[in-house]
Amino acid sequence: MSGDHRWTKVLPPVLLCALLWGSAFPGIKAVYRIWESEGLKPTASDCWWFAGVRFTLAGLMLLAVARRPMEEFRATSKRALLGFCITQTFGQYLLFYLAISAASASLAGLLSALGSFWWMLLAPLAAGAPWPRLAQWLAIAIGGVGVAVAASSEKAGLGNPWLGTLLLLGSTGLGTLGLVQFTGLRKTIGARAATGFSLLGGGLGLLLAGAGSFPKAALLMPPAAMGTTVWLAFVSAAAFAQWNHLSTLHPVPLLAGYRFLIPLAATLESMLFLGERPGQGFILGGVLILGSLIASQRLSRPAAVA
Repeated sequence: MSGDHRWTKVLPPVLLCALLWGSAFPGIKAVYRIWESEGLKPTASDCWWFAGVRFTLAGLMLLAVARRPMEEFRATSKRALLGFCITQTFGQYLLFYLAISAASASLAGLLSALGSFWWMLLAPLAAGAPWPRLAQWLAIAIGGVGVAVAASSEKAGLGNPWLGTLLLLGSTGLGTLGLVQFTGLRKTIGARAATGFSLLGGGLGLLLAGAGSFPKAALLMPPAAMGTTVWLAFVSAAAFAQWNHLSTLHPVPLLAGYRFLIPLAATLESMLFLGERPGQGFILGGVLILGSLIASQRLSRPAAVA
């Protein structure tokens, strides 16, 4: 893929995405804590209804600022767009919201790095991206070790970490498949419109999955929870649109290396806003993740420019 892939061009927008997405982890957990303070134990239906409200709002926000969404919609394969909607939003977050309820926000944030491994496997198979070189595989594998070290540290396993890990494994796999699918859509539809329709359609699907929670909507959305939900909707609209746009500018293996910024941001923001203190293992894991990020980025530069 031709273009300017220097770190000065890639890092700033990716860091913005990481900070936005990172805030979603403590944000979702904060809403769950609001429910618990009101005596409500979140059920799967409640989680999906909450996710549906968020992504329906996010889709409407994004479509409102898209240039010609209906023209692009008519020019795009409806089957392909539906598949993108199912993977990127509906399927990914059907599992993700349950994972956040099962594990701590900091652990869930670190495990979001699993998406980088899915990316390396799926992008060459489904999108024709070049396979990473051995040194790149090694660098990202070290990042995976860092995630494992941090996740296994004392206090990181609050809740049900094994269930959360399995749910996040499936969630990140579906999210990665969604990004791969977007590469086949971008000839007829832009990142804003495609992401807007994906978020809107997926959000409506999640509302349907959580239909059993409609009767207690007022209890699930007190003012504090509603304000957080509006912020989360903005996070989805802004970060997904930016990330999908970046996938049109830079090679997937290059972005996969930078994707380790997302779990770092999620963990740090969870610790800051929720007061979670996972332990010293997170520090060691974070060092390994950051080191693999830098190494992967440096190793991918020659291949990306060639």
